[in-house]
Amino acid sequence: MNDDYFFDVKKKRPEEIYKNSSDYFKGDRLVKYALSKNIQKIQMKITKRAMEILNLKNKDALILDAGCGPGFASFYLKNYNYKVVAYDIISEFLYFYDLKDINPIVGDLCLLPFKPKTFNGIISISALQWIYRDINDKNMIQNFTQLISTLYKILKYDSKVIFQFYPKNDLILKHMKEIIIRKTKFKGGFLIDNPNNPKKRKIFLILKKKNNLK
Repeated sequence: MNDDYFFDVKKKRPEEIYKNSSDYFKGDRLVKYALSKNIQKIQMKITKRAMEILNLKNKDALILDAGCGPGFASFYLKNYNYKVVAYDIISEFLYFYDLKDINPIVGDLCLLPFKPKTFNGIISISALQWIYRDINDKNMIQNFTQLISTLYKILKYDSKVIFQFYPKNDLILKHMKEIIIRKTKFKGGFLIDNPNNPKKRKIFLILKKKNNLK
């Protein structure tokens, strides 16, 4: 990430208004989101880009879709014959589509229940801003630290985690970077597509678990 890159989103996003994703995604809003063809199209496009960055060579790879929502990213991966585990805290999202082929699990992202070195790759589309969005919130700092520490454990060596998310400003990115360097052995940083176009800008956090024994 270029440390000279600055941005600040003026419009309030849902995660600034609602404390938890489950407070926002409920009732008619949840149904509309889950059935939206436009959102499905956008998320599948982002997933395609995330997989380009992930650059998996093993077609038998097991991938965790962390914060899967209705499963749009998971279905995209399944169509390319990857083995997928779809994970989300909102159980209602799992009622709209036939998810049995993507192994849906309901649970908190900060309390992932998987064994060490389970996954060949991990992606998360449009979820991380719900975990960490306030640099002064001690609980969020703790949750983000817990999340990335656990992801490091459950990821196989020489594998990557790809987050696509919507941070409010560059300051959040800088604080994330500091926490990652201080608390984990991950290597990586941020990739920003279309940095000069706020409407098309997509921000990815790329983290790699390297095998230091090589």
